[in-house]
Amino acid sequence: MAGVNEMTARRRSLSPPLLTRMRDRSPGLAGGLMGGALAAGLGLASFAVLVMLLWISSPYPDSGPGGAMHVAAALWLLAHGAELVRTDTLSGVPAPLGLPPLLLLTLPVWLLHRAGRDAADDGGGDDGYDFDGREDLGVSASSPLVSPRTAWTGVVLGYLAVAVPAALYAAGGVLRPSWVWTGVCVPLVAVVAAGAGVWSAHGRPGRPLRRLLGVLPAGVRPLVLGPDGRPGVAARASAAGAGVLVGGGALLVVVSLVGHGAATQASLLRLTEGWSGRFAVLLLCAALLPNAAVWGAAYALGPGFALGAGHAVGPLASAPAPFLPPFPLLSAVPEAGRGAPVHWAAGVVPVVAAAVVGWTVAKGAVPPERDGTGPGGTRAADVWSVGRTVRAAALASVLCAAVLAVLAGLSGGPLGADVLSRFGPVWWQAAAATLAWLGLLAIPTAVGVRGWRCRSPRAEEPKIGQQREDTAEGSRGPGWPRKGARPGRGRFTRTGVAGIAGVAGSAGAADGPRGDGRTAGTRGGGSSAGDEDAEDFWGAGVSDGPRGAEAAEGSRGAGRAGGTRDARRPGGDEEDAFYGLRDQNRETDFGLYDFLLSDPAPTDRSTPPESP
Repeated sequence: MAGVNEMTARRRSLSPPLLTRMRDRSPGLAGGLMGGALAAGLGLASFAVLVMLLWISSPYPDSGPGGAMHVAAALWLLAHGAELVRTDTLSGVPAPLGLPPLLLLTLPVWLLHRAGRDAADDGGGDDGYDFDGREDLGVSASSPLVSPRTAWTGVVLGYLAVAVPAALYAAGGVLRPSWVWTGVCVPLVAVVAAGAGVWSAHGRPGRPLRRLLGVLPAGVRPLVLGPDGRPGVAARASAAGAGVLVGGGALLVVVSLVGHGAATQASLLRLTEGWSGRFAVLLLCAALLPNAAVWGAAYALGPGFALGAGHAVGPLASAPAPFLPPFPLLSAVPEAGRGAPVHWAAGVVPVVAAAVVGWTVAKGAVPPERDGTGPGGTRAADVWSVGRTVRAAALASVLCAAVLAVLAGLSGGPLGADVLSRFGPVWWQAAAATLAWLGLLAIPTAVGVRGWRCRSPRAEEPKIGQQREDTAEGSRGPGWPRKGARPGRGRFTRTGVAGIAGVAGSAGAADGPRGDGRTAGTRGGGSSAGDEDAEDFWGAGVSDGPRGAEAAEGSRGAGRAGGTRDARRPGGDEEDAFYGLRDQNRETDFGLYDFLLSDPAPTDRSTPPESP
């Protein structure tokens, strides 16, 4: 009976976790579905509120509330990158509208990311499943409750469950969605953003990223993703370079708008009347500012951007643009014709970006000092070779070019048919120009900065020991203070067995070079009359006299010369550790506690201290 009761108790103890997992699987999926649907609903509601406010404040609305709601649903789909088709054109031919404002994309991405994170972290608790969905009994109680695949699937399905009716509703308006673009862009944004949210909730593990990077060579993967799961050197350098390029493009746009301030103001006043219409134009300009920054980056790189099919704008030359409406951002476009030196100055942006990429790679190639090494003392094993530095800089250039290609493709699109079928930079031209600039400048910068950071200042410093002191003191003769000696300053000595014993008996030394008649004691030998105050403050045996063998009359160490160091040390070199630092003709490796203040010396300096 005892055995039966034990087996029954064990069975009862195992059943609650199993029932808990079975019970929580369905709520986890349901929570993801609700989170995805809520994210889509909040995004649609935000666009609807904005469009309705503009429609209410417009003095001349051309449609009713239903038309405004159709426009809101179409703009929500456009924010995901879906292309729209305008049907009410003057020619009667449908015109595509596929230039998405990049600022609008941030709202659905943030909502999806938040929904995925909340769905994966639904209440906490012990799930017993790792990121790959396999059972793991070592998961702590603070790990997410819902498995990653369940949360991610629920959020994506819930989001698409709202996106499909929204697309069907928008198809009945003036701006109709393109079903091909809608079927590709909306699910893609939902999958990527929700997956990033779930990945963030699980602590950003490196295993999924390593699986994605499995197609890369083994020597390249650590440059993209570090062993600790953080971005590698090449990834960080590419992100820094892309940030400099986009930031420089935004700066060019702002400078051009200020330079064309009169034309910008005139275009705003001519485009619409009334404060509500101008406010709507300003909102549209703000939503298109990220697009303009990418266009400015493409302009600085050289290829420029297109203002219509066959009308390119670049720093070397700008083709005459077609007839465009007076839009404030278009006022910043340079005039048609050959480029001037003021236009060529935009090339500073890719130069700075290449320098940033090279510097970031060089910092990763020469890690910071560790394990107590001195300046220039980085271990040779930790320093990358020149070949690896070149490979990292080249990989960072390729990644940065890929980022610029994606941004260029997202920032442009058609605004109509025929001549208006292409606006913005060409993605492959922007990628090629980025790769050329960074490949030519970032790689030499990385190699040069690496060599500069690998230099060793120790090689230029005088060595510690007799060689330095013989050179300094032998040329001046006795009685001359050492260069840089300041009276009244206490001396820091080595501690431990050698340091404590070395300062135990502070003795003087006879006139002459070091080593000729110095007694056991501190390295400072004697002290001048002005060092009595320092000895009283720091304690006996701490002087600030010259490090050489000479000592002024009246000091504490005076008259204690006589005999060489070996004569006063019976043990010779074996007991040299008890008498302070030895004269060294090579560099000294200091320990962890070498520069602490020494203990006060005992009054009796005739004999060395006994070891405990």
